[in-house]
Amino acid sequence: MTPEAAVKKQIRKILDDYGAWHCMPMGTGYGRSGVPDLLVCYLGNFIAIEAKAGDNKPTALQVRELERIKKAGGYALLVNESNIDYLRQLLEKIRECPQS
Repeated sequence: MTPEAAVKKQIRKILDDYGAWHCMPMGTGYGRSGVPDLLVCYLGNFIAIEAKAGDNKPTALQVRELERIKKAGGYALLVNESNIDYLRQLLEKIRECPQS
């Protein structure tokens, strides 16, 4: 398993523990470039997650898509091993104050 795959596995486990719906769009060349690795719906909130391992940085297209998601009112996260707890914190925040 690659380091990035391990991060994605941890993310999926957290999402499953919270009962969040999530999917990983497949990059086949027919879709939109830069779409985040995981698309999530949790208690009516849209969350996009770009997973990276170590010091890997997102591409310009990935950054553009994350910014567009934020501008549209969604949550857009760049998650790696060192900040994965931020995902838990966000899910807890949403659980405490779900979208009405």
